[in-house]
Amino acid sequence: MSQEFLGVGWRSPVGVDETGRIALSSFEDSIRESVLLILRTARGERVMRPDFGSDIHALVFAKNDMTTAGLAAFHVEKALTRWEPRIELLSVVAAPDQAEGNRLLVQIEYRVISTNTVFNLVYPFYLTEGIGQ
Repeated sequence: MSQEFLGVGWRSPVGVDETGRIALSSFEDSIRESVLLILRTARGERVMRPDFGSDIHALVFAKNDMTTAGLAAFHVEKALTRWEPRIELLSVVAAPDQAEGNRLLVQIEYRVISTNTVFNLVYPFYLTEGIGQ
């Protein structure tokens, strides 16, 4: 079964491949990179598309507790539902990382609609700016 309908685009972050051309990302990798791009972009950051991205960045410097984790999961679900139509979110769960006191771990389970393939992604969100990312 061909997966070409899932799309091919520039790799994120943008770079060059071994031939010196713009590196491309395809199929499920393209979707995964899109999910990460949405989460890494703060709403208002893009001048020509100020609504793009996630409000999770409003939680930087928040207390690392279950209230903040719940807000993070809400912001992630809202952003991915709006900006990545190729997936169906199955679950979004966030919790403080016990090993790293300034980080939330956001566990995302999604299904690629066109292939019915399920993927898991853990997004580390740092509550202290400039650390880890």
